[in-house]
Amino acid sequence: MVGASEGEREFAGTRLLAAAVRSLREEFDFPIFLNADHTHSLASALEAVKAGFDSVVFDLSTLPLNENAHSTKQAVEAHKSVNPEVVIEGEIGDIGSGSEIYADGPSPDRALTTPEEARQFVTETKVEVLAPAVGNSHGMRKSMVTGKERKHLAIERIREIKCATGIPLTLHGGSGTADEDLKRAIRAGVDIVHINTELRLAWKKGLEAGLARREDEVVPYKILPSAVAAIHDVVSARLRLFGGQN
Repeated sequence: MVGASEGEREFAGTRLLAAAVRSLREEFDFPIFLNADHTHSLASALEAVKAGFDSVVFDLSTLPLNENAHSTKQAVEAHKSVNPEVVIEGEIGDIGSGSEIYADGPSPDRALTTPEEARQFVTETKVEVLAPAVGNSHGMRKSMVTGKERKHLAIERIREIKCATGIPLTLHGGSGTADEDLKRAIRAGVDIVHINTELRLAWKKGLEAGLARREDEVVPYKILPSAVAAIHDVVSARLRLFGGQN
C-alpha cells in the first residue's frame, strides 16, 4: 500500500503518482494499492479518483460528528459515481494532524472514539474503512525518536469499535507506538497501520548520511540511494512486526 497526502500529491503530481504506480504494477506483476491519504476537499478527492487512485481517506475529522458524517456521505456518493470500485475511508475523533516531529512535553488528553459514534458514522456515510481515535496521534515527539517514550493504544476500545462497525479499521499516527501495542491492535481488529512519520524520519537520516559520505557530490541519483535504503529498512521491519514476513 502506497499513500500520498494532499501535500505530497500537489508536490509530485496526482496523475504522475498514479502513472508511476501503474508502471510498477505492470513491471513487477505485484498488487500495489494506491491511497489518497488525508484528503480534506471533495475537489482534491475527485482528482485522485479520476487519476486512478484505489482509495481515498476523506478526512473531515475536525468537524463535529454530524457535519463530518453529512459531508462524508456526499463525498462517498460523488466518488462512487466516478468509480464504483474506489474504497472510501472516513475519520472520526481527535488524532491531531501532521507527520512531524514535535518538542518533548506531556501528551495532550484526547477523547477516544466511542463504539456508538463509530456505528452511527459508518451507518450514515457508508464508508468502507474507518479511522478512529484509539490513543493514536499523528507525528512523533522527540522523546519517541530517541526511544525514551512510546505511544500506547486503547486495545479494548479497538475491539469494541470493530465489533460495532464490522468494517476494516485504519490506525493513523502509528509512528512511535510500542511494538506490543501494534501487535495487540492488529489482533483486536486494526487492518491498516500508517507509519508516515517513521518513513519521513528515515528518509531524512538516510539523506543526511548520503550527503555526509559524498560531500562534493551533486548528482541526486548518487546521493538518494541512502535515503531509499533507510526507508526500505523501516518498511521491512514493520512488515515483519505486522505479520507480513514473506
